[in-house]
Order: sequence, then C-alpha cells, then structure tokens
Amino acid sequence: MRTRKLSKKLRKIFLGKTRREVSELSTSGIHRAILRAIAAAPALPTSGDHLDVGSGTGELLRLVRDSYPFRSFGCDYTDKLLSIPGPEIHTVDLNREPLPYGDNRFALVTCVETVEHLENFREVVREIYRVLQPGGVAIFSTPNILNLRSRLRYLSSGFYNLFGPLTPEESAIHTTRGHINPVSWFYLSHALLSTGFRDLRFSVDKYQRRSLLAFPFVIVPLHATNWIVHHRDKRTYRTLDERNASAVRAMNSPDLLLGRTLIVTAAKQL
Repeated sequence: MRTRKLSKKLRKIFLGKTRREVSELSTSGIHRAILRAIAAAPALPTSGDHLDVGSGTGELLRLVRDSYPFRSFGCDYTDKLLSIPGPEIHTVDLNREPLPYGDNRFALVTCVETVEHLENFREVVREIYRVLQPGGVAIFSTPNILNLRSRLRYLSSGFYNLFGPLTPEESAIHTTRGHINPVSWFYLSHALLSTGFRDLRFSVDKYQRRSLLAFPFVIVPLHATNWIVHHRDKRTYRTLDERNASAVRAMNSPDLLLGRTLIVTAAKQL
C-alpha cells in the first residue's frame, strides 16, 4: 500500500495530473494562450469579422467575442460539435475544399490545434491568407514537437510526442487523437512566410515538467552539436542565410525546448 501511494505521489510530481484531467485542461489552457497572443498582436484591427478554422465546440469564438467587437464565424468538418449559441458555422472538408469565404474578408483568423489533423496544411495556410484582410492577424497553434520530451521520444521510438503509429482506419480509432501531420516551428514559419505573411511571432502555452527535468542534462551537448550542424548547413549545403537564420536559431530556444503547444502570430501586410 505504501509503495502504491508513493508511486501515485511521484506520478503527480513528475507527470502532472491524470490523463483525463490533462485532456480537459489542455483546451482551456491553449485558449488562454491564444487570447494572450491576440492581445499582444501588433496593429490588430479594432472591428470586423473573426473566423475560427477548426472551430469545434465554438468555445474560442465565444471567448474572443466576449473580449473583442468582432462578428463570429467558424468552419469545421461538421457543425455537430458546436455547443454555444450564436456563431455561424460552415461545414468544409479542409483536406479537399477551399474556405467558403470571399477574399480579404476577416480581420482575425484563428486556426487552433488543426494543422496537425490535415493532409496538406500549406494549402490551408494559403486559404487563410486569402480570406484575411490586409492588416489582419492570423494565429495558429499546434503541438510543439520540438520540446525535449518530444525529442527524446523521437530518439527512442521514431515518433514525436502526441503522434504515433496509425492504422489504415485511423479515423475510426484515433490512436493519436487524429494527429497525422507533425509540423514544427520552422516548417510552419516557412509556410507562412512563403505565402506572404509577415511579422511572425511565436510563444508557447506552458512549460512541461518532464522537459524541464531533462533541460539541465542536455542543453550543453545540444548547443554544441547544433553549432556544428549550423556551420555545416551554412558553409557546405548553403541552406542558411539571412532570410531563414532567425527561424533556425529559434529551434533551440528555451520556449521551444520546454513549451507544450506552439502558438504563432502572423500579419497580412497592408
């Protein structure tokens, strides 16, 4: 009995709360981080329409509507998930269909925990750019596969954290919560910049305990090895220059080594 109690205490200290509690708290924690990113976005329009791509229950639409004078619209593969009154939800298959909106329509577009579910996230990024008005702001979030916990899991298994083996019938089983497309900071930022977005900023929702535990042991060898790789990429392969160097340097920043969820803010130029 004592061993069992000790095991439970250690599990709480190092792993946090139970799986069910983490799942329930995850969405609200990410939503709070999205609201912080919206508040910190430079030159956010003060009125207009807000679109949430992958709107789910509509909770983020409600939270944004409570804080900003935007009209709320959402889209998802089904409107059956909506649990709040008010917002207009359009049904769209993001893997096969464009967003059902006109060009330059929205002042704010959010795409939260969605790109990892898509077969071609770059096409959705282009669609979001199309429907965003000049001067508008887009905010994306996705699991941060660059944190130390995820990197160590990849080293041992070949799978990033929150991603794993999929069966051909994955949509019916959801063994990894429907996650089929791990997208790191660099490739998301590359897609945004290539599309025309500017003024990229990234943040995370929270630091992970298990990444914090690993941090003191791996930070020195990690940076030493990265220095070698950085110079090889720059001198031998010539894939590093002033256009992408800052995004590459951020790959080993404390936020990305420790953060749970990646949040990226981008603007469409006037």
